[in-house]
Amino acid sequence: MAKFLSDEWLDAVRANAGGRAGDLSVRLHVAVGDAQFHAVVVDGALVTLASGPLSDAEVSLTMPLDDAMAAVRGERDPSVLFMQGRMKTAGDPGKLLELLSWTARPGYATMRDAIADATEF
Repeated sequence: MAKFLSDEWLDAVRANAGGRAGDLSVRLHVAVGDAQFHAVVVDGALVTLASGPLSDAEVSLTMPLDDAMAAVRGERDPSVLFMQGRMKTAGDPGKLLELLSWTARPGYATMRDAIADATEF
């Protein structure tokens, strides 16, 4: 099991995320507590996932650690975190809505559950 947000966890995400994002394309920056990582998804395929910021991100998400852990465990929906103001966002609103709508699709839940099973919280 990989500790949440560690480099090993990013490896686990890569191993479980391949080709599961439908037609989503986004350049994403995520900040959780003190941790930062970024992802580039093109036509549903995860092209890049790495620690650190992404200077040309289309969407940036910032959330507290407990909410991020709950989202990965499937206990909190990302759209609800956004609507409650617990997940702060910046960037392209159209890309954000595309990303949030993808999290409501069955493929997302399958991927999220596989990642949660490989995660030590």
